Amino acid sequence: MPRHKAPLKRMKQDKRKRARNRSVKAALKTAAKAVRQAPNAAEAAKLVPTTASLIDRAAKKRVIHWRTAARMKSRLAKRANAPAS
Repeated sequence: MPRHKAPLKRMKQDKRKRARNRSVKAALKTAAKAVRQAPNAAEAAKLVPTTASLIDRAAKKRVIHWRTAARMKSRLAKRANAPAS
């Protein structure tokens, strides 16, 4: 445990940020999984905009890196637009 005020404050801030980051990342994973497990391409295409919005918000809050966000959105769109096989 830190003995000075500044590290104590930093610990409190880190705890709050960690909780927020974990909840945002969990929501991202859930939304991405819903797109991946959609029964058909039409259902997946409906879910992509809301998932992309969640990804953008996470990148804006710096929970994930903006390039990671772009990569995730690209992969989801590619999967949603892929022909059924």
